[in-house]
Amino acid sequence: MSLTIRVLLENHRSGRARGGMRAKAGLSLLVHDETTTILFDTGPDDSFLHNAALMDVDLSKLTATVLSHGHYDHCGGVPWLPDSSRIICHPDIARSRYAAVKLPGYTYKIKKLSLDIDYTRHQMEYTRAPVKISDNFMWSGEIPLSTPRAYGVLGDDAAATDYVIDEGVLIHQSDRGLVIITGCGHRGIVDIVRHCQRITGIEHIHALIGGFHLRCASPWKLWQVRRFLQAVKPDNIMGCHCTGSWGKLWLPEVISPATGDTIVLE
Repeated sequence: MSLTIRVLLENHRSGRARGGMRAKAGLSLLVHDETTTILFDTGPDDSFLHNAALMDVDLSKLTATVLSHGHYDHCGGVPWLPDSSRIICHPDIARSRYAAVKLPGYTYKIKKLSLDIDYTRHQMEYTRAPVKISDNFMWSGEIPLSTPRAYGVLGDDAAATDYVIDEGVLIHQSDRGLVIITGCGHRGIVDIVRHCQRITGIEHIHALIGGFHLRCASPWKLWQVRRFLQAVKPDNIMGCHCTGSWGKLWLPEVISPATGDTIVLE
């Protein structure tokens, strides 16, 4: 059974992309096998829809939309989904969040990273637990970490630290192993892969695809990730979006999908 991934939106435009296609900071992938079609993330606005039309991609018969987390560059296109769309995500998806600098006794909010989106018009499936979407597709649910990293603050009165606990990944269980599709990888590629192996009982990774959030990572962190991937030996590593050029330098045999690309995994 083959798996097809169409890159509806990514930070860069592929050299094979049709004229007029948009590239913006964000991610939106259409993922399908013979029975199931899933929109994974929507990017920041209606660009995923614009690009889908130029790629002759039909979005009218989605099995579900899966949102990796609540940052605007991954769920900002939700207002352009049809009413009553089935959306699978973490219950904290709609919490307001900000990039911020914390000083003793004061928190300075730099930039809002979320949007005020009306989710009530959709068929929302909020869950912290893994969800089986079809025979081969699964939503990872919340990914536990022993030492989570902070990525700004939540927009409540306490200015609570945002560990992006709402971030999950899409998993496809193929005949050749797991295909793990990440939005930003805030929870860390090592912990993401281990979580997916644990909940599926499958060790081999056929492909790791998406944003890995390594663009500003330290050499020590990147060395740890590289050693882990060399040990796990994924058949394919495809880093895009927030993986960054710096991060890609450290990843073994990485390729970089871009807006307009189509990937087929046999």
